[in-house]
Amino acid sequence: METKEKNPNNKAPHVLVLPFPAQGHINPMLQFCKRLVSKNIKATLANTISISTSIHSNPTNTTTTTTTSPIDVYTISDGYDHGGLAKAESPAAYLKKFRVVGSQTLADLINKLAHIGHPVDALVYDAFLPWALDVAKQFGIVGAVFFTQSCAVNSIYYHVYEGILSLPLSGETVLVPGLPQLQPWEMPSFVYSYGSYPAFYDMLINQFSNIQKADWVFFNTFYQLEEEVADWMAKLWRARTIGPTIPSMYLDKQLKDDKDYGINLFDPNSNACINWLNAKPINSVIYVSFGSMVEIGFEQMQEIASCLKEIEYNFLWVVRGSEEAKLPNKFADETSEKGMVVTWCPQLEVLAHESTACFVTHCGFNSVLEALGLGVPMVAMPQWTDQSTNAKYVEDVWGVGHRARCDEKGIVRKEMLQECIREVMEGEGANEIKKNVIKWKKLAKEAVDEGGSSDKNIEEFVAELLCS
Repeated sequence: METKEKNPNNKAPHVLVLPFPAQGHINPMLQFCKRLVSKNIKATLANTISISTSIHSNPTNTTTTTTTSPIDVYTISDGYDHGGLAKAESPAAYLKKFRVVGSQTLADLINKLAHIGHPVDALVYDAFLPWALDVAKQFGIVGAVFFTQSCAVNSIYYHVYEGILSLPLSGETVLVPGLPQLQPWEMPSFVYSYGSYPAFYDMLINQFSNIQKADWVFFNTFYQLEEEVADWMAKLWRARTIGPTIPSMYLDKQLKDDKDYGINLFDPNSNACINWLNAKPINSVIYVSFGSMVEIGFEQMQEIASCLKEIEYNFLWVVRGSEEAKLPNKFADETSEKGMVVTWCPQLEVLAHESTACFVTHCGFNSVLEALGLGVPMVAMPQWTDQSTNAKYVEDVWGVGHRARCDEKGIVRKEMLQECIREVMEGEGANEIKKNVIKWKKLAKEAVDEGGSSDKNIEEFVAELLCS
């Protein structure tokens, strides 16, 4: 194993960034790369081979692509170069092989970059991949862990890892420092339904297996959003909030033409979506999307469809190609006057559009940050992982939307969903929700703007690299 040599030519420090191979992880870390580049740091993104062959470019994007960006893109292997996780025998098998093959190919990449004159000074790695820190330490380079989920959710996982929070959960409420009082069903699904997802549970809990060795701990959130728990974590590690990692033109506008993440694992029907929105009145459209990974059950899909068909508002619904068969027959045709169903769309552009009034979401943290940063009220329909906890914050802590409660079968019925949408759109609390989303939008912008809390934290990281 070669060790990193100091660069005698005073080149810009070089940061290698390694995300977990999923769109909700790649895009925030790619956006972090852009922030580093804007501060005279060389940034390289490392995707898996399987991801690199699945990327669709957005035709509306003009600044950040894998061919024109100042961010270099290289690949490592997860051991499943033709299909990734989808081709693995099981999630456990995938993660085990990724650790072995990923460690070796990451080391190979660091060596390769050194040989072509771009030695790596720091590795920023996804918290889901703690083995990457071991590779960084073998090369003697700075290691920074990047958490894509909220401070609150990661605090829960940390307390489980340390054995402070014992599982299975018992009692009617759960108390975690810096968090509001939670009911068990408001905990992440891997904690609440302990034992149901063993491989993913192990991955999330083991994020903390070597965190004490990390030189930096980054969270894709902003300080004002999670002050108490962020302060608590800063006492444990060199923790810094650096988000929200949303393209600059939607927030502080410091990075010119930075309007798109640049990576889509699904082909977005951008022009059709935006043209359709352009024809709708201001604040008249419900945008419905459950992200890139959530699978909606057949009965739940029917309830959502019935809600949208009957409700008086326009809607834009993202139904991935793998989910289309669950739609009612002729649904798109029968609702074409007020609705549009697409397999994917440019989410940031949709959320920023003046016609969009409400976001019905699974409450993945990246989607929540986008809605907060763009000032869009939410109806939360959490499905699994961290989403139930995020939904708790959306309704009870940040006051930017409503949670749609499930029935005894775990299904959100159309009546419940309609009630939540109407409450957000024009109910008694709608004005307060709109005031809150405006407040958080302003604070998100201030955090990443020059001199803001997140900007200062990134500057601190950069300054240390420049001095090393």
